Amino acid sequence: MAPNQIHTTLAAILCVLCVTGCVQAVPPDLLVALEAIDQDLIALRAPEAAPEEYRQFVRQWVSLKARVQLDDDLIRWPWEASDLENELRRLYITSERTVSQLHERQASQHRTAQATVARLEEQLHAITSRVESIDGRILLGERVVQTDLLVKQARSFFEQKDFQRAMQAAVKADHALKAQASLLSQELGRYADASRIAYWQTLAKQTIDWSRIHQSTAIVVSKADRELTLYKSGRKVLSYRVRLGFNGMLEKQFQGDGATPEGRYRVMDKRGQGQTQFYRALALDYPNAEDRRRFNYAKKSGRISPAKGIGGQIEIHGADNELLAQTLGCVMLDNTNMTVLYEGVSVGTPVTIVGALTRENAVALALSELAQRRDEI
Repeated sequence: MAPNQIHTTLAAILCVLCVTGCVQAVPPDLLVALEAIDQDLIALRAPEAAPEEYRQFVRQWVSLKARVQLDDDLIRWPWEASDLENELRRLYITSERTVSQLHERQASQHRTAQATVARLEEQLHAITSRVESIDGRILLGERVVQTDLLVKQARSFFEQKDFQRAMQAAVKADHALKAQASLLSQELGRYADASRIAYWQTLAKQTIDWSRIHQSTAIVVSKADRELTLYKSGRKVLSYRVRLGFNGMLEKQFQGDGATPEGRYRVMDKRGQGQTQFYRALALDYPNAEDRRRFNYAKKSGRISPAKGIGGQIEIHGADNELLAQTLGCVMLDNTNMTVLYEGVSVGTPVTIVGALTRENAVALALSELAQRRDEI
């Protein structure tokens, strides 16, 4: 073969190798994979969940991408090493490990947040039911709404897969639920106090004994059980469900507090239709001497503002004006039952209002359950 032919053949072979054997400086699929890693890190909230790892990734990725753009037109032989490709592969391996760890962490956070939020929702439902059963919603005030909002926030963050903020809201809701249970226990704990219950039992027994000795009628009202019982000659002749003031379970302190008073009273007036706003009413002699003594002592000790009055107009009555009845802290019956009671008593009939008659009363049981659930939260 002539020298010119040899040169031509070698040139052709070289051109074929250049076309078929040379490769880009960086494989395109590696760049695509790193772009996907970048998107995964954002989706997994890496800036918040793994800030240091994410900062390192961004710093290296930005630098390497700039080098890729500068070397974009370069090609190399397959057997030639590429420092740029090696650095990109190392970044991919490190970042892929971070993505995997974040996936595992997110799955764990998902399980924890899901269980926590579900438990809080169940606790909130149970506590709300108990609070309403003992008329405690007014006592708790805005705390009920605030706690409900916190639980809903926790659920919303969970649905958005923001598990960290879901847990933060859950912790606040947890504290709020515990605070509710503690406040109710503080304000209504006397319903579970053995000595106070024994005192109430004594008052009721003395009233029933009076009815037996005098062969007359007497009334006993249990606030915890929301029950009015009429006795005649010491025997129970009827029992009715009643409603109390909006703060009926509390001890009455002053006018307008919505609490129903406790103690020994008498019917001082019977008011028929046209004489009362409440269908029919039995007006009680509240405040009596004992009420005034307690009220004056509370004022002197600073527990009641000097501007407050002791109040009055406490009645057992029907249901024609529920709003005013709740404001005054009276005892309310359905009109049908009020008719029967009204006809069965006279002026002077003893009326004893107590907090509870047994240690297993409705309020004490509710407080016990709330305390148990508080410990479980």
